[in-house]
Amino acid sequence: MHAYRTHTCGEICLKDVNKIVRLSGWIHRKREHANALFIDLRDHYGISQIVVYPTTEFYEDLKRCTSESVVTITGKLLRRDQDAINSEIPTGEVELRADEAVIESAAAPLPLPVFGEQDYPEEIRLKHRYLDLRRETLHKNIIMRGEVINSLRSRMIKQGFTEFQTPILTASSPEGARDFLVPSRLNPGKFYALPQAPQQFKQLLMVAGFDKYFQIAPCFRDEDARADRSPGEFYQLDIEMSFVTQEDVFQAIEPVMAGVFEEFADGRKVETPFPRIPYKESIEKYGSDKPDLRIPFEIKDVSSFFIDEGKTGFGIFSKITNDGGKVIAIPAPLAAETKSRKFFDNMDKWAKKEMQMPGLGYARLKKNNEGLIDSQDPVLKNFVKEHLETLLDEIGLKDGDGVFFAAGKKNEAYKLAGAARNKIACDLGLIPEGVFKFAWIVDYPMYEWDEDNKKIDFSHNPFSMPQGGMSVLNEAKTNKDILNILAYQYDIVCNGVELSSGAIRNHKADVMYKAFEIAGYGPEVVEEKFSGMINAFKFGAPPHGGIAPGVDRIVMLLAGTDTIRDVILFPMNGQAQDLMMNAPAEVDIKQLKELSLKLIPKSD
Repeated sequence: MHAYRTHTCGEICLKDVNKIVRLSGWIHRKREHANALFIDLRDHYGISQIVVYPTTEFYEDLKRCTSESVVTITGKLLRRDQDAINSEIPTGEVELRADEAVIESAAAPLPLPVFGEQDYPEEIRLKHRYLDLRRETLHKNIIMRGEVINSLRSRMIKQGFTEFQTPILTASSPEGARDFLVPSRLNPGKFYALPQAPQQFKQLLMVAGFDKYFQIAPCFRDEDARADRSPGEFYQLDIEMSFVTQEDVFQAIEPVMAGVFEEFADGRKVETPFPRIPYKESIEKYGSDKPDLRIPFEIKDVSSFFIDEGKTGFGIFSKITNDGGKVIAIPAPLAAETKSRKFFDNMDKWAKKEMQMPGLGYARLKKNNEGLIDSQDPVLKNFVKEHLETLLDEIGLKDGDGVFFAAGKKNEAYKLAGAARNKIACDLGLIPEGVFKFAWIVDYPMYEWDEDNKKIDFSHNPFSMPQGGMSVLNEAKTNKDILNILAYQYDIVCNGVELSSGAIRNHKADVMYKAFEIAGYGPEVVEEKFSGMINAFKFGAPPHGGIAPGVDRIVMLLAGTDTIRDVILFPMNGQAQDLMMNAPAEVDIKQLKELSLKLIPKSD
């Protein structure tokens, strides 16, 4: 017989009754009855019930044994009485009578409970992550993560992709976020960077003649934590293909994404095919380039209705629109009927506090004595009757609805409206569960206006091919022309979460020089920062493109959790600290000298 187990705690069943069985695991919980001690024994695979009778010599030892101690139990497997069957677990029809017991490892008092999964402070959970990972929900999330990665890998291989591993120590490049830098001992004063993404390497693989690449790639960015982003490192399904159009990428990747979601949907619906939504349309309808398509209403630009103060009696919005700003309406279906005024006031407070915006105007709509819909709230109270009717018809509002208004500079108004749309739908309970709604967001602008530095800059990915190639770059003479240039860039979003970004790449050296020139970067910058890639393009580069869905976010959606830390084995906290391993940590002077480094005291 094996030293520790003949079966796992998740596989014993009726066919094993009357056999001598040995199990090993953790004491999940204990229940003492008058004539027996019952132990739920847990391992990676499940839970089995152990019954220990007082006549055994080890009864008192197991009785005193603390939860989460590791024990090995040997005995005869018995069928449970009919009224004692536990239908909640696969092993619920049997129990193991303990004839022998070995305490392999006694557990000290626990800093957090494993049984019951009570909510506990994040600091304690992260410091003792190995205990947190024993809890059922988190344990299942991590198992799912491994299964999702296996599924992604299998699906890519079946489509003819080959897995490669690209370097972890590489050169720093300006890709939007801060790099993690690694000092070089053999090259004093010089630094490697951990890759923010394998972008240049995977493109060089295409130049090298490989056709279909993928990798479950670790990526590193020194950025702040968010609910859907872990500071430090994350993983993505990195993909690149040669001799493809944008449509070829969609046809290859959509079945992979839909397939893995369908595999792990657990009764939830996956809507296919994914709709294609141009970036401009997405902003105008949803206020975001990662729209949640489950929400059953859209926002609406109603600026034109507020230009004439004589028809509205609301001078604030008239001034904004006449100064070139926007007024965006966000419906709140039946909010006037189902919610008090406090709901509307709280939305205004939220806009000021959470969004750092001037606020949200609102109106509650109800039928008056004449049977017409109007509002007594300031924004619409003084509207001319016919003008109000046209506005309500334009937005699609009816009796009992509410409506909010985001007003200001174009980008700010749309940003607030998009965030308000999400919050209103959530607060009104209008977001259906049990469905995954995807979309391809396409036709991103190649450039954007950098208000801080008063200059044109890349908006998304500087390595993308502009739609129209060199000719459209040469024809752009004004800032307006430049900002109208679209790129072959695309994202996949699902339920309001951005899962991936991708693009058809700029594979021509002359086009790349010109694209960077428009953004204010001379040829010397391109050659210094991207010398490996730009030089490679001069020796014959195929048209190529790719995408990189985020593994952590995929698993987060499938697991139904709101925070990405619940699907990562050993995450950092919001300050990018590993509380369990005490990282980052100070190093001794000897190590610094080997690296030719000297610490400079931080100035106040």
